[in-house]
Amino acid sequence: MAQQSALKAIGRFASCDVADALVKLGHPYGGYMHGIRMFSPVAQGGDTKIFGPAYTVLMVDAADKSSPTPSSHFVDNIPDGSVVMISQPRSLFTACWGGLMATRAQKLGAKGIVIDGNFRDINEHRELGMPMFARAIAASGSASFTRSAAFNVPIHFTSETQLRPLTIKPGDYILADADGVVAVPPEKAEECLKLVEERARIDEQTLAALKAGEPMGPVIARLRK
Repeated sequence: MAQQSALKAIGRFASCDVADALVKLGHPYGGYMHGIRMFSPVAQGGDTKIFGPAYTVLMVDAADKSSPTPSSHFVDNIPDGSVVMISQPRSLFTACWGGLMATRAQKLGAKGIVIDGNFRDINEHRELGMPMFARAIAASGSASFTRSAAFNVPIHFTSETQLRPLTIKPGDYILADADGVVAVPPEKAEECLKLVEERARIDEQTLAALKAGEPMGPVIARLRK
């Protein structure tokens, strides 16, 4: 109960605040996924925020015959209130997600989509008001290039600057806004909330001091130890 209450409270804060807290707790990269940005409902702007448990999807190369083949389409298994988190194989120029999938996801109650990879049909996402976070846009679809191999399994995120994999597990909470995307392990929620609330109070005091004309150096030294 305390963990769920903490998770709900964390959703009030920005990705920056939560990532900083998770860094202090020793979580890799503060849960931050560098290179994934907001494309819908607008491009990296506004107050759009999604926060909910991850429904993870592992994509593989379509030529991969060794990985399992699910008996149903991964989109049809999206839980209500979840954030769809997709891992696409690297070095592909194609999209693994599009407007028709977004329509179905919205019908099932998805809060938003996060893709470690590419998507297409950006205007359809914006017309739906579906929050979309991804690496890039691609005109070509997934047919003959990628397929789903599993859902609700751990997936691993890396980037050019984050070489050690960040593991995102089903049920980890995904917080995404204009500043970026962060994965929050539920077991760290209570500690994370304490740090975020503490920093929020300090930030309020810091902002008030700066607005009053105090110099940055002494303010930081006094308040942000």
